[in-house]
Amino acid sequence: MKSSLLMDFTVDTENSTVHVKREFNAPVETVWSAWTKPEILDKWWAPKPWVSKTKLMEFKVGGRRLYAMCSPDGEEHWAFAVYTAIEPRTNFQHRDGFCDSNGTITPELPQSDWDVDFSPKKGTTLVSISIKHETLEDLEKIIAMGFKEGFTSAMEGLDTVLST
Repeated sequence: MKSSLLMDFTVDTENSTVHVKREFNAPVETVWSAWTKPEILDKWWAPKPWVSKTKLMEFKVGGRRLYAMCSPDGEEHWAFAVYTAIEPRTNFQHRDGFCDSNGTITPELPQSDWDVDFSPKKGTTLVSISIKHETLEDLEKIIAMGFKEGFTSAMEGLDTVLST
């Protein structure tokens, strides 16, 4: 089911940045928890039919999340996030990239810097995300890997989680 809530996905090639604005039908505290608690994050972070499995997560400045996106047939793609700034219920920032199951970075795949803002909006929550890539080539690689489609699917998964 498609949501009638705001979903705006734009690509700024001049600055190698993706901007996403997504509205959720839940209060800020609930949406914040869905993004910052691994037991909730794993319920929606991967595009269906894939699932997310967090191996470790320390949501604090300097902490990290190590997780896999797992296909129904057992294929795993590992990734990390290193948290660089946190303003509770308002904003967090992290460095994101691909790695192996031990957290060793995969240098041939792009990394990016995420800036995630949360703001109340008349009974809903607006999440504004800026994802900065080091180069245009990195941005194009992520887009070619299906980032837009996968992230859109994950956002729809978050809608489902928030409705239950």
